[in-house]
Amino acid sequence: MTDTPAEVVESMDPPRRSRKLGRLAVVLTIVLLLFAVPWWTLLGSGTAWPTAVFVAGTLLFAVAAAALPTLMVFGHGRRHSDWAAVAGDALLGAAWVLFVWSVLGQVAGLLLLAGGVEDPARSRWVAGGVLVVTVVLLAWGYAEAMRVPRVREVDVAIARLGAGLDGLRVALITDTHYGPIERARWSAAVVARVNELGADVVCHVGDIADGTVELRENQASPLSAVDATSARVYVTGNHEYFSEAQAWLDYMQRIGWDALHNRHIVVERGGDRLVVAGVDDATAKSSGVDGHGANLDAALTGADPTLPVLLLAHQPKQVGRAVRAGVDLQVSGHTHGGQIWPFNYLVRLDQPVVQGLSRHGERTQLYTSRGTGFWGPPFRVFAPSEITLLTLRAA
Repeated sequence: MTDTPAEVVESMDPPRRSRKLGRLAVVLTIVLLLFAVPWWTLLGSGTAWPTAVFVAGTLLFAVAAAALPTLMVFGHGRRHSDWAAVAGDALLGAAWVLFVWSVLGQVAGLLLLAGGVEDPARSRWVAGGVLVVTVVLLAWGYAEAMRVPRVREVDVAIARLGAGLDGLRVALITDTHYGPIERARWSAAVVARVNELGADVVCHVGDIADGTVELRENQASPLSAVDATSARVYVTGNHEYFSEAQAWLDYMQRIGWDALHNRHIVVERGGDRLVVAGVDDATAKSSGVDGHGANLDAALTGADPTLPVLLLAHQPKQVGRAVRAGVDLQVSGHTHGGQIWPFNYLVRLDQPVVQGLSRHGERTQLYTSRGTGFWGPPFRVFAPSEITLLTLRAA
């Protein structure tokens, strides 16, 4: 006897419901930890605050804990409310910093206890210290996130680079994440700083925006003014696949950039040539967008195998395929350098590198940018943003 469609749907519902409940339980547990540990550090333990302070503080934590998932759903869910995203992201960043330093505060409290400091003085000293450090780091981190990035200059020696290409200047921006905070002026200032570098090749290595072209064009449009003597090239990041990946490729092509959708161009200088290739993000295939998926073989089709290759690939972990293909230099972003310490240690669990220049295999080098903008929480703590200037040297 075969199942009717209704019976099939009914048989599939419990596992789906179970998975959803499991994910919800994980989210709620994380939210609980994010707020419970700081609550205990600032208000619980042995602080013995007056009743009014304890009650007011507890209510504040309860409201914040309830608001965070609500704001994130409205801001990053189907409704895509920019005001909710801004509020939710800021609250998430503040909660993370407060959580981290509350944990460290508990360690400091143990040291004070070993030194003979008793409660409530010990717990109040810890609470005050955690609060001051958190406020200072959030203020500084906000300023770091909003400023125009400093230029990070790195020389990269490439064995197969011809003498005519020695000194080729490659400017790298990535993870601009134009989003719910209006940053058109910041975008124009980034472009102005890039143009001061006199680069031969300018690369944007993905995560251009959070949202559609229609929503974020005002912030992205200054990219049309980027100057490069040889090429301006762009590849998708994972965040393009949350909105309109193909539309962003079309937009960048329309404003004069080469959108490297699994393809390459050749840059020539002084009689020598360099293959500049780009692949889709590692998540492109699973996104379901028709015709998308990282394909380095397609990107290098028709390229002279004796020429050096500069590869744009959004995620550092795509370097494994680059090594097998004999790529000379891959440039990536995605990690943000962790963005808010100590998140860099969690990033390292997913990616082979968090930031900087690294070598993989006999030939391939990887440069991982900390990113030009920020995602979500408008803070950068011990992970400064960057505009990168890579100077290629003939080894």
